[in-house]
Amino acid sequence: MGDTEPESVVREYYDLVDAGQYDDLVALFNEDVRYERPGQDAIEGRDALLTFYEDGRPLENGSHDVHDVVVDGDTVAVRGTFAGEQNGDAVEFGFADFHVFEGDEIARRYTFTDRDEV
Repeated sequence: MGDTEPESVVREYYDLVDAGQYDDLVALFNEDVRYERPGQDAIEGRDALLTFYEDGRPLENGSHDVHDVVVDGDTVAVRGTFAGEQNGDAVEFGFADFHVFEGDEIARRYTFTDRDEV
């Protein structure tokens, strides 16, 4: 790891996604990032990730409440809740995310929720 602690990077991720600052958010990931969500195609590469956050993400106007952050080597696990809107309807649900680092950047991300699609 370099100067930036993985936990700080991951906490910044949630701040940026909630603020809609997607260019800054995508900069936390490496060029070959792979983002996997159950039952949906993986998102591969920084450009595809930016497109997902700008156009493809069904969640909006929400905020993440991070309950637990566990760091184990190059992996940061997060448990929390999200409250916001999905397709115009108010939603609130639990999530677990796993961020795997290569150096100072997130290389792989996995999201698990109690909803079908996020």
